[in-house]
Amino acid sequence: MPYLIDTGVLLRLFDKTDPEHPTIIEAFRLLKKNNQALLTSCQNLAEFWNATTRPESARGGYGKSLELANRRLQFIYRMGGILPDTPAACQEWHRLIVNHQIQGVAVHDARIVALMNVSKLDTIVTLNTKDFTRYPGLIVQTPAEVLETLKSG
Repeated sequence: MPYLIDTGVLLRLFDKTDPEHPTIIEAFRLLKKNNQALLTSCQNLAEFWNATTRPESARGGYGKSLELANRRLQFIYRMGGILPDTPAACQEWHRLIVNHQIQGVAVHDARIVALMNVSKLDTIVTLNTKDFTRYPGLIVQTPAEVLETLKSG
């Protein structure tokens, strides 16, 4: 089963000081061991670049160099695939924002869900589960929940 990896998880994959880091590393290790596909989207990569290169003094910024951000993106590319951005995904995004009355920053999450829907992908690994629970049929898991599922099954 393929898993879409959300931005917050990608950011903490590289942040060894974050309390979520060990769980994320272990979840990725087990997913790979079980031959599960790890995917992301261009939207997630743009958000990753934004937070990685944003000054530490700014909310959510990591203050890393462009060179380091690029090396980290290259690692993410090697780790898994990127969902294609298509006209069908844009139409699905429009349908989602209208049907779910999405406004503000939540439009970015709706774009990720739209890509997942047109790609027939139903599972997202995120640290912000509440951002995705409004979408029926979507399996929303934290890295800890992924670990629990893999270890029990």
